[in-house]
Amino acid sequence: MNWDAFLAPYAQAVEELKVKLRGIRKQFGLESSHSPIEFVTGRVKPVKSILEKAELKQVTSFEQIENEIQDIAGLRIVCQFVDDIYQVAEMIRERNDLTIIAEKDYIKKNKDSGYRSYHQIIEYPVETIHGKKIILAEIQIRTLAMNFWAINEHSLNYKYKGRIPVEIKSRLKRAAEAAFKLDEEMSKIKKEIQEAQRIFHHK
Repeated sequence: MNWDAFLAPYAQAVEELKVKLRGIRKQFGLESSHSPIEFVTGRVKPVKSILEKAELKQVTSFEQIENEIQDIAGLRIVCQFVDDIYQVAEMIRERNDLTIIAEKDYIKKNKDSGYRSYHQIIEYPVETIHGKKIILAEIQIRTLAMNFWAINEHSLNYKYKGRIPVEIKSRLKRAAEAAFKLDEEMSKIKKEIQEAQRIFHHK
C-alpha cells in the first residue's frame, strides 16, 4: 500500500481548506467586525490511527477506508463564543466549494465523557494530476474552553489507551461542565468583550 500517494489528496484538501477558512477570519478583520473564527488548524490522520480505526470498522482496502473513515482529513475551527460556532456552521453550509453530508451537534447533546463540539462531515473536491477527486473531511467547531478540555482528554485517552481510570474520568466530566459554564458566563458579557476588543485593535 502506497500511503504517501493515498494521503496526498487529503493533505492537499487540508491545506486548501485552512487557507479558505483563515480567509474568512481575515475578511472580518478588514471590515473591522468581530470574527466568529479565533483560529483554524488542520491535520491528516497518522497512518497508525487510520489502521486502528480501519481494524475497528473491519475495513481493509483503500477504497473501503476512503468511504468508511470520514476524518482522515481534519479541520478544527476554534471560536470565542458558543454563538460563534453556529454562525460558522451556517457559513460553511452556504459555501459552494464543498458539500455537507452529515452534522452532529455535541454541544446541545454532549457525549457522556463531557465532550462538546460541533462536527460537520464534508465532501471536498481536490484537483489532482489524475483529475478531480472527492475527499471526505471532518470539520470540528468549538470554543477555546471546549478545545482546551478536548486536547487534555485526548492526551489522557492516548496515555491510558482509551481506558481512563474512573476517578480521572469523573474529574474530566466535572472539568467539562466547568468549561461549559465558563462559555455560558462569557456569552452573557459578549457585547462588552467585543467592544473592548474593538477599542484595543483600533489603538
